[in-house]
Amino acid sequence: MKEFDELLEVINRLFSPDGCPWDKQQTLQSMKKHILEEAQEVVEAIDEGDSDHLLEEIGDLAIHVISLSIMAKNDGLFSLADVLVIAKEKLLRRHPHVFSGLKVNSVEEVLENWKRIKEQEKDKKIDRSLQ
Repeated sequence: MKEFDELLEVINRLFSPDGCPWDKQQTLQSMKKHILEEAQEVVEAIDEGDSDHLLEEIGDLAIHVISLSIMAKNDGLFSLADVLVIAKEKLLRRHPHVFSGLKVNSVEEVLENWKRIKEQEKDKKIDRSLQ
């Protein structure tokens, strides 16, 4: 999507050698309070029912997600592409009623499946950490 690519280009520029001193100084740790503030502002905008405010706040949250991914890449942890792949895979796994032909009859069944799948994911993470 053109708009996403343009935003990514702007944020990458902020973290570049000739970018913004404040942005370049930030770390994953230093961004924690900003992420919480932005998430709270999204919630407030939803509660207000103000779509213009919500649009702005979701944009701010998107900036933070992309920025965190860039910081993680700069720290040698993972890339934005990795984040997008993991998010897509999680959605596919947790929605078998949409993507894998599982039949459900209610929202409750969807939620039960979600919980079961999430527990299976946790078990796999524990198994991998023990190896």
